[in-house]
Amino acid sequence: MLKTVPVKIDEIYVPTDRRKEIKQSEIDTIVSEMMEGVMRKPVRVREGKGRFVLIEGVNRLEACKTVGDETIPAYIVQARKF
Repeated sequence: MLKTVPVKIDEIYVPTDRRKEIKQSEIDTIVSEMMEGVMRKPVRVREGKGRFVLIEGVNRLEACKTVGDETIPAYIVQARKF
């Protein structure tokens, strides 16, 4: 089972492919839910060169930035080998 760890938002790199998935309506919904205390599943990141690389959860990450959070709950996963 994956362990949730807090990761500093400013240490997460968002690849171009993930940026294409940003939807403001989804971010707004997540922000509203966060204000009501609804817990969201953690984002997924992998370790990169001195930073974390976002694998999944760009809208959750953007919502946390919107409300001014400095950290986000994350699962740290291994990079896929092709």
